[in-house]
Amino acid sequence: MEGDVDEDDGTFTNISLADDSADGEPTVLRFRSEEQYSTMNCEIDGDMENQVEQEEKTRLINQVLELQHTLEDLSARVDAVKEENLKLKSENQVLGQYIENLMSASSVFQTTDTKSKRK
Repeated sequence: MEGDVDEDDGTFTNISLADDSADGEPTVLRFRSEEQYSTMNCEIDGDMENQVEQEEKTRLINQVLELQHTLEDLSARVDAVKEENLKLKSENQVLGQYIENLMSASSVFQTTDTKSKRK
């Protein structure tokens, strides 16, 4: 009978027509079981999950690299600010000493001795 399914091995035997094959042998079609389709879907899902995981890893690596560069830039900026701060402190000390010297040399800022004037 044409198109019979063999229950033993799950194959579908088709009787060939004159123009189907040159040797006249019947064509055998095999159907996959649900389990095989499930396995194939799992493999496809697994590949997609691996691809998504790989993309996520790549994104995270790029983010880490960007943050490292930002940290390096901030560290360099902190070092520059510390250096500028030390320079300004030194300048302030020099200016403070200069102002003290000016004040001590000026008669306006001299302390007066009130006891000696009363005598």
